[in-house]
Amino acid sequence: MTTRRSFIQQSSLAAGAFLMPKTNWFAARRQQLIGLQLYTLRNEIFKVKGGGADQAANLKMILEKVAAIGYTSVEAFGFNAGKYFGLSVEDFAKIVKNANLKSPSGHYSLDAYLLKGDEDSLKMIIEAGKTMGHDFVVVPFLGDALRKSADDYKQLSQKLNKAGETVKAAGLKLAYHNHNFEFKDWGNGQIGFHIMLQETDPKLVSFEMDMYWVTRAGLNPEDLIKAHPGRFKMWHIKDMSEKREGTTELSGDQVFTEVGTGIINYKEIFKLKKLSGMEYFFVEQDQVKLPVYESISKSFENLKNNILS
Repeated sequence: MTTRRSFIQQSSLAAGAFLMPKTNWFAARRQQLIGLQLYTLRNEIFKVKGGGADQAANLKMILEKVAAIGYTSVEAFGFNAGKYFGLSVEDFAKIVKNANLKSPSGHYSLDAYLLKGDEDSLKMIIEAGKTMGHDFVVVPFLGDALRKSADDYKQLSQKLNKAGETVKAAGLKLAYHNHNFEFKDWGNGQIGFHIMLQETDPKLVSFEMDMYWVTRAGLNPEDLIKAHPGRFKMWHIKDMSEKREGTTELSGDQVFTEVGTGIINYKEIFKLKKLSGMEYFFVEQDQVKLPVYESISKSFENLKNNILS
């Protein structure tokens, strides 16, 4: 994969690489998109209740701010009952496009399909993904009822394979996003995430590695990539700081922080992007202490000026 360093070296416009027209950059360096998972901005999005013109205007403002910071893609979330935040998929896709952003991926709950075999819900998600211009449909979370034993993870993996076949036939790709509960040991070394990696078909199911939650589970993202080359087609980039006195966001010893300001060594992790098979990455911060646009700006600048340079 072309790195930002080699791209700049090859370009006569090195000084303005991040200012060149977005349409040209997308066409020439599709894999160089710097993405943001919109969940980071959920509080801004949900300030407006329901759909309609007010929500459309709110989303337009939010996405224009995201693009102005320098992000070139967004990962969608919030799809519910065939709509995004009360807006039709077509209207939301138009707002994203008009902000000069791409949306190569989206998070969609597959619980109805995985629990009940609801084919219609999967078809609705696929159609939404196609309208949004996604490459990937991502399973972002598993309800408790889906993960009560090691056998559940084995059954889940087969269901994901089946869903992956349907998604692939529609011209999209299926991926699974981890938290840290998947790393629970169910006894005899049976770990949910490892079962999923072993039991899912690499041609049908990819993974979106959330670097924070892997680290939170006590593992090293680099080790996972080396052990399972080509499986992690997308990354969630969020950082971890040592817990400070008085913080209450999470139980345990670590909390979220801006990319490049914490203890996760993204400079080294990005050296493994080719081995990982990484096609897209998205900044995400579940909880922020700074004003949210300041937070995502700080993450972007650290990515651009240090981690990707």
